[in-house]
Amino acid sequence: MKKFCICLALLFCWTTAAHAHFGMIIPSTPTVTDKKEANVRLDIAFAHPMELEGMDMAQPRKVTVSVGEASEDLKAALTSGKLLGHKAWQAAYSVKKPGVYIFAVEPEPYFEPAEDCYIVHYTKAIVPAFGEEDGWDTPVGLKTEIVPLTRPFGMYAGNVFQGRVLVDGKPAGDTTVEVEFYNKEKKRVAPNEYFVTQVVKTDANGFFTFAAPWVGWWGFAALTTSPDKLDYKGEAKSVELGAVLWVNFAAPKQK
Repeated sequence: MKKFCICLALLFCWTTAAHAHFGMIIPSTPTVTDKKEANVRLDIAFAHPMELEGMDMAQPRKVTVSVGEASEDLKAALTSGKLLGHKAWQAAYSVKKPGVYIFAVEPEPYFEPAEDCYIVHYTKAIVPAFGEEDGWDTPVGLKTEIVPLTRPFGMYAGNVFQGRVLVDGKPAGDTTVEVEFYNKEKKRVAPNEYFVTQVVKTDANGFFTFAAPWVGWWGFAALTTSPDKLDYKGEAKSVELGAVLWVNFAAPKQK
């Protein structure tokens, strides 16, 4: 019986550690085409989105919106709240003119005991407004980020999405990209644990490709390791860097 309990505990720890972490920034609308959609609410969190398991998130270091060459600090607009039963954040932003709005979050480092390392996910979502669509492929200067090659809005489920992973502005070849669906409506059930997180790799030039099978928000997290370490209770710990991009895939309207 003792051996069985030990094995069960080890299995539980392995399963927990296998869950992918995702920084999240989910706009209230994927596109702004009408004035009634112009007040965009941003849900900002840290979670396992497919399994709807949240984690407490400290106040982000930075929250910005970039339009063309202009960037605006949104940290003062942050309010605390909860998502998936854990501490999360919200921000509101009023879109007043046509443009492609790139929302980005730099969080405080999160220490994950199961992986014995810190996690820092630089997270983006891109919202076009009032017919404008230029600038969606422009980097915003994050430590690490995914730059889309496919226009990241106006996409149907089943479309192929391509992106390029950058670290310090340089292509990140042979990098793991984890992909998960934000299972907000609880309509999707993975057949087993292998289906929870999809995985692709970048090529030598940092490019990756993925086709989303159904509608909703999909998160792409490109994972690398920082050359720098952070202190945790007197010990130097590794830092996982995540370049995260959230993309919405839709279905055509029926007549």
